[in-house]
Amino acid sequence: MDLGQGVLLGGGGILAGAVNAAAGGGSLISYPALLGAGLPALAANVTNTVALCPGYLGGLRGFRRQLEGPEQRARLRRLTPVSVIGAGIGVVLLQASSTHTFRDIVPWLILFACALFGVQPLITRRLVARRTAEGQAELRAGALAAQGATSAYGAYFGAAAGVIMLASLGLAIDDDLARINAIKSWLQLVMNGCAAIAFVFISPVRWVEVAVLAPCALIGGRTGAALSLRIPATLLRAGVTVCGVTVALVLLLT
Repeated sequence: MDLGQGVLLGGGGILAGAVNAAAGGGSLISYPALLGAGLPALAANVTNTVALCPGYLGGLRGFRRQLEGPEQRARLRRLTPVSVIGAGIGVVLLQASSTHTFRDIVPWLILFACALFGVQPLITRRLVARRTAEGQAELRAGALAAQGATSAYGAYFGAAAGVIMLASLGLAIDDDLARINAIKSWLQLVMNGCAAIAFVFISPVRWVEVAVLAPCALIGGRTGAALSLRIPATLLRAGVTVCGVTVALVLLLT
């Protein structure tokens, strides 16, 4: 790794950790940075998953107050096990996929995530109104299944998993964005942690790149959690969506 690649990865790690803590989608920055540093698509994916785990720790620490309370703990008790199961399924799917298939499907997964994230506020308002009118409880079977599927996707391909998770949790949970974001940060740590442990033993992790990205992601994660409580949600949503669409288009055209 030369100096330019190191600077690219360091900057990408800080930004990715901050964006992941703020709204999700940080891998839309760090994954292209790894590609730009010369890593093949599959190696970049698993290296990215391992390297960003410290960033989730930093972001989670910044959301300590938003995770307090019996209601939040009850949500985590229901969502954590399905996240672990989903992550395991994603690891198995990744090992069964060819490099060519993986490279072809990535841009479309990113575009889907961005579309869902962009329309999430409108859908959330309608579902919350319906849930309130019908007296429905939070986190019904469909919501738990969606979290399991998102975790499987996140273990298969980390980029934009946080975007999908934040959107699906926003549909299922009637709470403010900061508290939903805190739940998302915990579940991302669980999902990525499970996947990272598996990848250490069965996938081509590039440890030099991890050594650069990981501490930078930790710094960025702590900063992003604090900023997310001050920056308007609309601005965060727009920034992540634009970034995701841009990366997807670049991948489709190259």
